[in-house]
Amino acid sequence: MALTTATIISMLLFVPAVPCQLNLTGPEGYIEAPPQSSSAFHSTMDCSYIITVYMGYGVEVQVMNVNLSEGDKMAFEDVGHRENTMLANESILMRGLVVRSHSNQISIRFQSQRSQVGSVLLRYQAFVLSCVFPQRPLYGDVSVSSLHSGGEAFFSCLTGYQLQGPSMLTCRNASTPYWSGKEPHCLAACGGLIRNVTVGRIVSPGFPSNYSNNLTCHWLLEAPEGQRLHIHFEKVALAEDDDRLLIKNGNSIDATALYDSYEVEYLPNEGLLSTSRHLFIELTTDAAGTSTGIAIRYQAFAAGHCYEPFVKYGNLTSSDSTWAVGAVVEFACDPGYTLEQGSVTIECMDPNNPQWNETEPACRAVCSGEITDSAGVVLSPNWPEAYDKGQDCIWGIHVEEDKRIMLDIQVLNIGKNDMLTFYDGDDLTAKVLGQYGGSKSRFKLYTSTADITIQFQSDPATKVYGYGNGFIVHFFEVARNDTCPELPEISNGWKSTSHPELVQGTVVTYQCYPGYQVVGAELLMCQWDLTWSGDLPSCERVVSCADPGKVENSRRVLSGPHFTVGSTIQYICNKGFTLSGNSLLTCFNRGSSGPKWNQKLPRCLPETFEPCSHPGTPTYGIPSSNKLHFQAGETLHYSCLVGHQLLGEPVLHCVPGHPSQWSGLPPVCKGEELQPDGQSVIHSWVLKNDMHGFYFYFSLFSSYPYFIVSV
Repeated sequence: MALTTATIISMLLFVPAVPCQLNLTGPEGYIEAPPQSSSAFHSTMDCSYIITVYMGYGVEVQVMNVNLSEGDKMAFEDVGHRENTMLANESILMRGLVVRSHSNQISIRFQSQRSQVGSVLLRYQAFVLSCVFPQRPLYGDVSVSSLHSGGEAFFSCLTGYQLQGPSMLTCRNASTPYWSGKEPHCLAACGGLIRNVTVGRIVSPGFPSNYSNNLTCHWLLEAPEGQRLHIHFEKVALAEDDDRLLIKNGNSIDATALYDSYEVEYLPNEGLLSTSRHLFIELTTDAAGTSTGIAIRYQAFAAGHCYEPFVKYGNLTSSDSTWAVGAVVEFACDPGYTLEQGSVTIECMDPNNPQWNETEPACRAVCSGEITDSAGVVLSPNWPEAYDKGQDCIWGIHVEEDKRIMLDIQVLNIGKNDMLTFYDGDDLTAKVLGQYGGSKSRFKLYTSTADITIQFQSDPATKVYGYGNGFIVHFFEVARNDTCPELPEISNGWKSTSHPELVQGTVVTYQCYPGYQVVGAELLMCQWDLTWSGDLPSCERVVSCADPGKVENSRRVLSGPHFTVGSTIQYICNKGFTLSGNSLLTCFNRGSSGPKWNQKLPRCLPETFEPCSHPGTPTYGIPSSNKLHFQAGETLHYSCLVGHQLLGEPVLHCVPGHPSQWSGLPPVCKGEELQPDGQSVIHSWVLKNDMHGFYFYFSLFSSYPYFIVSV
């Protein structure tokens, strides 16, 4: 049987008689609007569905399918409140849309005035509602065990403030869960008695904002028996009129004054010590101007011990947490602050009257500085106090040359005539990254170099803001975004680059250690899209010798198709060439360096012969060269002087051999002969006497039975 929506509804809950008006109470189910059984008989439809779930739960409706006709209307309303709230209508209805109520009841209404009625298939289910997260009190904090029904929210105040209102609220179950009461506030009281003092803080009413006029506030601090009190001045800023701060060494206004703002121009950095267990503090203000007020930190300490040291906007480490004689304390500032005044290290001394040998230092946000850390903070001068008028501060931040700087400007709230400028370089002539005044929400900047210069200028005539105004700039060293990513080293090999920075066009060359060979591309280039031209190569162990190559004027005989260990190559020179070196090469394993050939590649040199000696020069003859020796293959040409006739071969060749020999005898140069009248020479020839070097010239005539011999 096919499972239809109507079947599902009938299985989950009771279907009333009127199918187009339904009250649904199940934890989940489906709704088809309008039902198929009704749309066939009605040209106009007005269907209403109300879904109600348990208290503390809401209703989630998901659109499974939607096919509305023009003019159809559909509305989702949250009806569990005193006033109904529209959640969605047909204008945003689409498949997959999820609508959630803020209470345990939701209403869905479908209306159509046409004969062709559209349809919608919905799925609903219950989900757990929760209370909204409670608001954190100003100068306080809140923690929550759970936002669901029964969960609790716990409130607390910063030191020096008192909680006004409940310290705990409970999330109560209802159609819409709610907290059991209003969130409390944290306020600074005007006076009070503080007994059994350990460590605490007193702030003037309204701090760090201005106090009000016509105040008279008395605080009495009382330490446990046998202990004394010490106070640190965190802040004292009074209006320049009759406002006054008095600190008395006792438990009444009549005690001896340790501090009087009328008489003391500067605050004692070391603070104040009581001689008894009491201190009396009085703050009075008149009807004229106001200011930030006071913030005083107090603590009790036992005899034989120093008081606990303190540094605002910093921290400390100690060799003794009881601050006994001999305890050594070292101070450090929070990021963005600089240690000033006092000493970085102090020691508790003098057993008879324990006291610190040096004054505690102060941590301040200073105007200007050079920073080489990879991450840190730049704060406006005196942060979080107000900066001064007419300031011109410059900070330089420098990271590694191949890195860049990301700036996270988290707070920027300065005067509209004040200016915060970021220069993309190491001085004020660099390109301006950004220049800002007034207020701006959080944003980020990125440099194109390894340096940035920050300049802050406050207008001498501007109205300086109060506490918490200025700027906070976090900076981080980041990888540069104008280069290819760094390539890793490879096992059993190394890399070298053509450029110290991996900019476009940089070539990285990979090489392997002896016994290994590069598999893949040896050269990778940084392309214009800042990607590498190929995949990373690897170095694999060599298992065969490399092909040694061919030898000119020779042929070679291989023992096999591959040059594995044990294989051989024999080189045979062509005719007329002689082998120089070993003709047989063998591949063998040389351990860590890998397989190598046992010999260097031979050479085939032209064969050499003994030279021919100069054959001599005939009388009246002219040789082409008079050198003493001629190499095999060279030639020697002869000619005769004018009036002489050359008899024999005019060109002789030095024929290679052992020894080399000339191709024939040198010719002779014969002068013109006087012949008998009417006689003609039948034949002439030349004979050489090798023993004595004579040449015999013979001529036979036609009419006379004789011949002429010339020597």
